[in-house]
Amino acid sequence: MRLTWDWMSPVVTVPFVPTLGPVHPDALTPGLFADVIDVAGTGRFLAHDKDRRWSDTKDETVLPLDIVHRPCLTLVPTLSTRGTGTLKVHLYGDPVDGRQEAADLAAKLAATHGAARARVLSFQAPGEVARAAAGACTRVQLREFAPDRPTVRPDAVRPLDAHPEAVRATFADFADKLAGDGFAFLHSRLQTGAVGPVLVTAADGRITGAIGPMETMPDPVGRTRLLPQYFGVLPDHRGRGHGRALWRAAMHWGRTRGADYQLLQTELGGASDTLCRSEGLIDLGLVRTATA
Repeated sequence: MRLTWDWMSPVVTVPFVPTLGPVHPDALTPGLFADVIDVAGTGRFLAHDKDRRWSDTKDETVLPLDIVHRPCLTLVPTLSTRGTGTLKVHLYGDPVDGRQEAADLAAKLAATHGAARARVLSFQAPGEVARAAAGACTRVQLREFAPDRPTVRPDAVRPLDAHPEAVRATFADFADKLAGDGFAFLHSRLQTGAVGPVLVTAADGRITGAIGPMETMPDPVGRTRLLPQYFGVLPDHRGRGHGRALWRAAMHWGRTRGADYQLLQTELGGASDTLCRSEGLIDLGLVRTATA
């Protein structure tokens, strides 16, 4: 199915593409939506898909035959086979007027495909008053790297591999304590040596905070993107500046390795969201995920 861009462009209020997630506003094109539809069901990754670093096969796909597409409303369903399965319907249009139709479609397709979870993703442009209260909400944020915005690497932050072996060994305990933030998965990947470096802070001989892996990838229009990282500080070390130091070190790493920008999704009102807002990132809008 081909999407009519004259119908889509007014309702894509946040640069977010099914199966890809946030993209740079300059990369948001009709061709990008067409590309994710073209590879649907193949298990293939697009060359610029950030998830390529984690797997050999794409586990989320658009369901082209079930797309709803008309002026003012487009619903794009995707199916992820990870775990017990997740069916998502991406609602491009008024999040209030389209909510019920999107929820009904998500529930129907979840039952058809045997997915345990059905979700509706809706979007809100930056600066708009919230119109849909239900569901978890994240903010899409953009950090552009430019010559007139220098970055600084804080002395307190070093690559994990630069620490003595005894300190490196404490990363396993750190990862276990922050397993809910993805660090257990990251630790398992580090064991294989298949991911980029991790930047850390340490105190009293143990890892107290980390951000990584640090990796870049070309985006759909050829600019270099600093990929999203896992980011966390142990609870008993929060409020001491570790998070900001890690963040600034990551930005310095990206800038000095030729990255043009980074995109992030932060939990609305959370610590990372507050930090990024204070660091002057550009707000690209909100993504709300609700149970269908």
